[in-house]
Amino acid sequence: MKEIRVLFTGVGRRIELLQAFRNAALVLDKTLKIYGADMAGTAPALAYCDFTRKVVAMKDAGYIQNLLDICKTDKIDLVIPTIDTDLLVLAENRERFDAIGSKVMISAPEKVRICRDKNNTSQFFVDCGLHAPMPVNDWKEYKSGFPAFIKPKDGSSSINAFKVQNEKELEVYAKQVPDYIVQPFVEGKEYTIDIFCDFLGEPISIVPRERVQIRAGEVLKTKITMDARMIEESVKLCKAFKPCGPMTVQFIRDNKTGDDFFIEINPRFGGGAPLSMKAGARSAEAILKLLSEEKVAYCTDIADGAIYSRFDQSVCIEEGRNEIKGVIFDLDDTLYSEKEYVKSGFSAVAEYLGDITFLTTVLGYFENGKPAIDELLKDLGRENEKETVLDVYRSHKPDIHLYDGVVETIKALKGKNIKVGIITDGRPEGQRNKIEALGLASLVDDIIITDELGGIQFRKPCDIAFRIMQTRWKLPASQMVYVADNPAKDFQAPQQLGMKSVWFKNEDGLYKKEEFLNYCKKVDDFKQLYECL
Repeated sequence: MKEIRVLFTGVGRRIELLQAFRNAALVLDKTLKIYGADMAGTAPALAYCDFTRKVVAMKDAGYIQNLLDICKTDKIDLVIPTIDTDLLVLAENRERFDAIGSKVMISAPEKVRICRDKNNTSQFFVDCGLHAPMPVNDWKEYKSGFPAFIKPKDGSSSINAFKVQNEKELEVYAKQVPDYIVQPFVEGKEYTIDIFCDFLGEPISIVPRERVQIRAGEVLKTKITMDARMIEESVKLCKAFKPCGPMTVQFIRDNKTGDDFFIEINPRFGGGAPLSMKAGARSAEAILKLLSEEKVAYCTDIADGAIYSRFDQSVCIEEGRNEIKGVIFDLDDTLYSEKEYVKSGFSAVAEYLGDITFLTTVLGYFENGKPAIDELLKDLGRENEKETVLDVYRSHKPDIHLYDGVVETIKALKGKNIKVGIITDGRPEGQRNKIEALGLASLVDDIIITDELGGIQFRKPCDIAFRIMQTRWKLPASQMVYVADNPAKDFQAPQQLGMKSVWFKNEDGLYKKEEFLNYCKKVDDFKQLYECL
């Protein structure tokens, strides 16, 4: 199965959005790697990414080249912008990304320009046959009555947006708001429509929702409102705009006339878009299907009337000093060499096939990155025995050994009354055989093999095993440490839960290690590890 790689720019606090994509990959049984781009490297959503990439500022002249280099190096399939700042520059450079095989989920530049200027936005709505409060650019020319509304021409998140009651107030605010527009204030219920289209602008889901409670321009509480007129108006917008992927539209239903006055378009996922996904708009799933060249049907099963309320949650981006009372280890390539296990398994296979010299052949295939057992059986003309041979490999009693310093480190930790456990992924029989061969059951307090919890969906980065260990030990996450070797999957869950992380940088490990920029310490051996703990 092809691995799908998605890069989110301006990842910031968009944790709900990342979780929606993670869940979509789980539902569709697709392999997804999430990359997060951030300038400072301190955004909370980075802890929910598989890999983080530092970038220059979005207004920097080198920003696009920076992203192109990342996409080329990391073989990114899709770039998804999440804030207004880089929409236009990405739209204008979309073809450069196409040329290296990376799509950008962004609408055409002329359409993005419509959204970046509130004058153009209002005129666009009117041209679509919809209502919009028409703006003026000079407060002295405003003649449409009060209350009125003043805001930046290219603003977002309700920054510098004010309701004004009379001409005197308007004059005051006009001196404070840079490059403003003034328009009539519409009194009524506010709504957002989360629209998602395919790459050609055909709608896949349209979900209107009432903005019940708002803070700093972002919804805190929302109610799904599958109003037929709102959906019909959204279809008109899609035909004219042809959005690529997500589009968020805001409007107010006037209390007096009942008309819908459209105010704003953002050609990206709005902050509340994950709430529409929870209600049934399977936008993240649609993206993964589209990238896999699968057909996606229009989504009709939306939970009309559902109410969602959001909350804030913290994530630790710099570890403080406090007493460690629990240490959890990964197993493979952290406590012993996985290459040693592979060699042990291949020896068992060679013995089963009747000639120990086959070991050299199968190891050669393995070291050259080929499917070793498949190649060996092909050489021998015994492909029909593949399942039996795989069973021999998986069930053999391995000849493996702990790394130097492991036993001493574990005993020293336990001597300080520190709990020691293991969380490992893999087929239960094989992992149990490894644990028995290494004598770990008598060394540590607890062992969790994630597959035993209910299947491979419980493997890292799923956090269930870590929650179980925390519950067993009755320790706060801040007093627990996870030690592991694989940046691709090991550290998301403990970091999201608030645990400390230590990367055992195993240069002899089985898998290639990619650049790791998340929040953890790094050690090269168990002497360093003990000193670190």
